[in-house]
Amino acid sequence: MNLDETAVGQLLHMEDVIPIMKRALADFSSGKVVQPVRVMVPVAEQGGFLGLMPAYYTGAALGVKLVAFYPQNEGIPTHHATILLFKPETGEPIVSMDGRLITEVRTAAVSAVATNYLARSGASVLAIIGSGVQAGSHLEALRLVRHFEEVRVWSPRHAEEFARQFEGVRATSSAEEAVRGADVVVTATTSKTPVLSGEWLSPGAHINAIGGLAPWRELDDEALRRSRVYVDSREAAMKESGDVIAAGEIFAEIGEVVSGEKAGRQSEEEVTLFKSLGLAVEDVATAELVYRNAQDGV
Repeated sequence: MNLDETAVGQLLHMEDVIPIMKRALADFSSGKVVQPVRVMVPVAEQGGFLGLMPAYYTGAALGVKLVAFYPQNEGIPTHHATILLFKPETGEPIVSMDGRLITEVRTAAVSAVATNYLARSGASVLAIIGSGVQAGSHLEALRLVRHFEEVRVWSPRHAEEFARQFEGVRATSSAEEAVRGADVVVTATTSKTPVLSGEWLSPGAHINAIGGLAPWRELDDEALRRSRVYVDSREAAMKESGDVIAAGEIFAEIGEVVSGEKAGRQSEEEVTLFKSLGLAVEDVATAELVYRNAQDGV
């Protein structure tokens, strides 16, 4: 079976992916997933990368994602991906599917899980730094776990266009204007230098940081100093995240919070940070959901 992006889009819905990611994160942190840190092959001439991301979800799914990340792309997506699933019992390939949309949706769904556990229950102002596909998918996902009365977006180039595309979004003239007073902040950029200053953060803010591959940074030192740091994978974050490497300390994996092993938000005033790298099990679990829906004729 082969599923292109159109077919995947018809079988994939954010509200279904969020609970799947919640379970996958908990299972990963409890040792039910066999998954090495991804292999990243640099393509220096174009400033891109090719990633290999395999995972075995014990007793449930076996698969791999091949993803090309070209942050300098203009007019075409920065990510292109293919996901292959195999029968865990025999190793037989069962489906190949486009993985670009899966990457877009599962990344935001994971941030929604983190936001549900770490953001204040009364969070009402969302700030998004960035205006690409992840900005849009995060807006959709986070609106499913919190009611935002105000949404602000800032981007060097396309903030006004983003605000026109999505209802209830206001473009700001600077990242600082977007972030000051915000309860939840999303940094979804390909910036190699910090775009978020800790001085702008209100007490009790929660941050979902999506970019910042090592040695890149999205957050400055003050933002890291003020934050309690959560990640999807300790091992991956200390290898791949410029922000986490700079912070030097991780409080918990978000899967440990989901399972109750570690605490989530502990006060109304603390600043929490979820640094998302993206796990192969997230892709495999989401692809398994798409495959089941295809079989069931959903």
